[in-house]
Amino acid sequence: MASITFAEEAVTIRFSGWERLWVGRERQVIPLAAIRGAAYVERPLSLARGARRGLVVSGYTKVGVWGMFAGPRQLVAARHGAPGVHLVLDRPVSGGEFDEVIVSDPAAASLVQAIQHKAGARR
Repeated sequence: MASITFAEEAVTIRFSGWERLWVGRERQVIPLAAIRGAAYVERPLSLARGARRGLVVSGYTKVGVWGMFAGPRQLVAARHGAPGVHLVLDRPVSGGEFDEVIVSDPAAASLVQAIQHKAGARR
């Protein structure tokens, strides 16, 4: 399962060994300046939409990149039964790859609260 850590200037998402196969990276670092919105989601699986390059186990997990041809480009590591963090990004500031990040994490509520507090203080 992916893990999210939060530091002074960035949010870092580290992917587990099998997730790396589908997301194509070991980690994703998102500068706080690139975060336009952060929300707690009870069912993160429902947010991933569009064409994908990734793994879907229907009703259980989604891992990979969604929105390959149209719509917002999403980096996703979500699973059933775990709340998630939904980040809306300023794509150019974040590195130009993704518009949104959706990650399941048991501590999603406290992470979102901390990100909102810190990102809001920067504006």
